[in-house]
Amino acid sequence: MNDKASDAFKTISEVSAMLDVPQHVLRFWESKFSSLRPLKRSGGRRYYRPDDVAVLRRIRKLLYVDGFTIKGAQKLVRSKASASAHITVASTEDMPAPTLQDAIAMLDDVKMRLANIKRQLNA
Repeated sequence: MNDKASDAFKTISEVSAMLDVPQHVLRFWESKFSSLRPLKRSGGRRYYRPDDVAVLRRIRKLLYVDGFTIKGAQKLVRSKASASAHITVASTEDMPAPTLQDAIAMLDDVKMRLANIKRQLNA
C-alpha cells in the first residue's frame, strides 16, 4: 500500500487510511489532545511524525475500543503514569500462538493495569 519507511512522516490522508478514522476526526483530536502536534507546512498541510501516529493509535483505542469519553482519554493521555500502563501491541505475524496459560497471564496483567488506571482516575 505504502512504500514509505516506518519512521517517515505521514500525511493526514495516509494516517486517516491507516487508522480508519476520517480526516476531520483527526483534526478534532488535535484540538482536544495537546500532545498531538503534527508538523504544519505552508498551506497548513499536516505531516505526522511516528510519535504522533502512536499517540493517535492510542487515542483511537481508548475511544473506540476501550469506550472512554474524550475527557477520560485526555486524562489517560496526559497522565505520566499512563505511559507505564501503556501496552505495546506487537505484530503477531512472526509470533507463535500463545498457550492458554500465556493468554491467562497476559489477561491478568491487563486486569491489574486497568485496576491501577481506574484507581488513578478516581483519585
